[in-house]
Amino acid sequence: MAPAFNRSTTTVLVVEDSPETRRYLRVLLQLDGYQVDTVSSGEEALQRVRDGSAATVVLLDVQMPGIDGIETLRILRELRPDLKVIMCSGVDNPDTIREAILLGAHAYLVKPIQHLYLSAAVERCLGLNLTTHVSGPLGARVVAWPSPHVSRPN
Repeated sequence: MAPAFNRSTTTVLVVEDSPETRRYLRVLLQLDGYQVDTVSSGEEALQRVRDGSAATVVLLDVQMPGIDGIETLRILRELRPDLKVIMCSGVDNPDTIREAILLGAHAYLVKPIQHLYLSAAVERCLGLNLTTHVSGPLGARVVAWPSPHVSRPN
């Protein structure tokens, strides 16, 4: 049985270098009832975790100056293996998605992030719903939701 989570006491750490996107994600998560902490870089995220951040879930941008999201994920998993990490990126690159999954990301969202997809990814990390899983060689614990605004070749 999954542990019970109270949204009002659950903290999500948003790691995003774009101030506008960071603000947008904060508002969406607050609308869902979560506590939200934000930082603008991988370095800041790692420092928050080292300082004892109460975050249960991290929403982590892939492409950032300095330490990128993949390297930040690698270090976060060493510091706090229990931390649930959702990767997000404006680039839908299968190699990056695969690497993030193999490093322990719980989901991968493609920007622009839709509220429904974000809510479902966070809820899934917290064990609050039964989202359909992607099956395949990487396992069934990963969900990758592309934005409906990203065009795909046939």
